[in-house]
Amino acid sequence: MTPSWRKPVGAFVIIALILIWCVAVASLSRIVGQWPALVQMVFYVFTGIVWILPLKPLLRWMETGRWGLPKG
Repeated sequence: MTPSWRKPVGAFVIIALILIWCVAVASLSRIVGQWPALVQMVFYVFTGIVWILPLKPLLRWMETGRWGLPKG
């Protein structure tokens, strides 16, 4: 059985997504830093969780070669 090329490509995409997301959130720090502390906390908790959403289809593609769930 030959190894799949999808896993290394998927790992690279995951790392790229994390880096892009970190830069995007960090670029907002000047604006977010002016908000009340509780609102900042909610913002950073939300942005710390929301980056995980695109990972499920990506991980499914890495394992199966399909983006969506199988029909049937």
